[in-house]
Amino acid sequence: KNKATLKPCSDPVFAVMIIVKGPNLNPLYSDGAFAWCFIFSAYVVLNFLIGLGGIRITTDQASHMSVSVDKNVKGIKTGFTLLIIFWVLYFAATVISMPLFNYKAYRDQLGQPEISEFTDTVQPLALNQLPVVDKALARELADKKVGENPGLGSQVVLGTPVIQKVNDKLVWVVPLEHSGFFKWLKNLDGSAGYIVVSATDVSDVDLVTDHKIKYQENAYLLDDLNRHVRLFEGGLFRGMTDYSFELDDDGVPYWVITTYKNRWLFSLPEASGVAIVNATTGETNYYDIDHLPEWVDRVQPEAFIMQQIQNQGAYVHGIFNFSNQDKFRTSQGNIIVYNGSDCYLFTGLTSVGSDESAIGFIMVDMVTKEPKMYQMSGATEMAAQQSAQGKVQQYGYTASFPMIINLDGKATYFMTLKDRAGLIKQYAFVSVSNYTNVGTGETIDSALRNFRQVMGSSNDGIITGQGAKEAEGKVYRIASEALGESITYKLILKEKPNQIFTISYDLSNELALTEPGDRVKISYMASGTGICIATAFDNLEFKQISEDEETAPAEPPVPLPPSSPGSEVPDGDEAEGSSGIQNRDEPAAAESSEAMESGNSAE
Repeated sequence: KNKATLKPCSDPVFAVMIIVKGPNLNPLYSDGAFAWCFIFSAYVVLNFLIGLGGIRITTDQASHMSVSVDKNVKGIKTGFTLLIIFWVLYFAATVISMPLFNYKAYRDQLGQPEISEFTDTVQPLALNQLPVVDKALARELADKKVGENPGLGSQVVLGTPVIQKVNDKLVWVVPLEHSGFFKWLKNLDGSAGYIVVSATDVSDVDLVTDHKIKYQENAYLLDDLNRHVRLFEGGLFRGMTDYSFELDDDGVPYWVITTYKNRWLFSLPEASGVAIVNATTGETNYYDIDHLPEWVDRVQPEAFIMQQIQNQGAYVHGIFNFSNQDKFRTSQGNIIVYNGSDCYLFTGLTSVGSDESAIGFIMVDMVTKEPKMYQMSGATEMAAQQSAQGKVQQYGYTASFPMIINLDGKATYFMTLKDRAGLIKQYAFVSVSNYTNVGTGETIDSALRNFRQVMGSSNDGIITGQGAKEAEGKVYRIASEALGESITYKLILKEKPNQIFTISYDLSNELALTEPGDRVKISYMASGTGICIATAFDNLEFKQISEDEETAPAEPPVPLPPSSPGSEVPDGDEAEGSSGIQNRDEPAAAESSEAMESGNSAE
């Protein structure tokens, strides 16, 4: 009888909670245990309120008061007792999950990092492959692209940009989401699609409308992503987090959701695989870490990895290490980087109490969670940002979060410098080992040249006899390539057909005049990849002189002494005159003739 009375009260509460919230119902997780405690609390309280009608207070003729309680109300007492037990167990499990009771599990969760040499494991990047577009700029460029399409801006808002590699191209992918309930109601088949922003070229932005985005994080009713996966795709009893929008190699959009399990009661979440949800159809498949599709770049949530690094540094000598011996922590911020085809989280490590000095760096594979540590001291990312901003403080530029790269065999920070509107105005390179060594420029090439000049004049010099090289030969092929707002020339010499020289347009005015067959001289830095970055360029076919030299009267020829047997005839070079931009291969006689004509004209 009690069950028949209580059931109508509990079933609606349970159903509403599941449909509206879509919670994790596994009591082995903190949110799942809390959900059950909440449901049972609502069950007991509602039935108590209903049962209040079964409490009767009566008085007799002698004014003696008596209370009678129906059996249904008496049964609620048991419910309150069980409710208290459930909440006590929940809070007890929460407390026992703290590091105080199992600090070793916290310390050892990440695993022992492999000590590596930075230059041995981090591949050098070509300049045109440096990611210059950060998350904020990707959002700005995507927003601009939406604004170029009339009517689209009022229908959608931008989702969270996610960096990834699609067909070996590094891009930011930004989903388009419904801007409100009525926009969702009007477009039940899904929003317009997504935007792809190149991470290496600010001018490469594409709107893709071939695939509708029906299931979204902030959609309504059964189109809500979390509700769909929980209710219809077997997710009610799974730990799930980190909803990431990614594309396969065919451009089909998916939501990649990390599934996880706790290693110690309600704490130490550990990624176990992914749920991959087709953003258009809602079809869902589960994979463990060892059997992922090749296009999935990451499984490990950034928050998990950062917390595990923090735990390893905080509990290196246990809980009660009040002297902070050997303690370390992550620097302020992290960045997702690609080393070859693999995705990593990269962050600096500082000792407790130090903000600007790094004691090393750690790089963690975002699929396997394999950590690599680089034991090199230097500046933190924040210190490098401040140093770069100080170099251009007169402009008030703001530095993006720096990326650490392998430049000429040395760890170097690279970042962009943006104005108040968020647009890239300059680029900066900062030495990790000495953050006072900063190079800036309006192009990546010019910033690199400036940085190498600074390094060459310091004790950390890069341009040395071993690093700087020269090449001289005839041009086999030359072409220009527009990279954003700058132009880069690419050149191959006949004498070095297996090397490509990249030359910034502002390195020499002779570049635009250079043609195949011209003899040139190039100073460059070898990268070991066959792509050589030029630091100086000279077309030997031309020679520039000042206007004063060009218009000055020629000096009268000096009479030659009488020839004698065995005397040498002067070379044509000794009779060389000057005529502005002059071809060095013309006959000496013609040069002398031009010099005399110039002198006569001046007279």
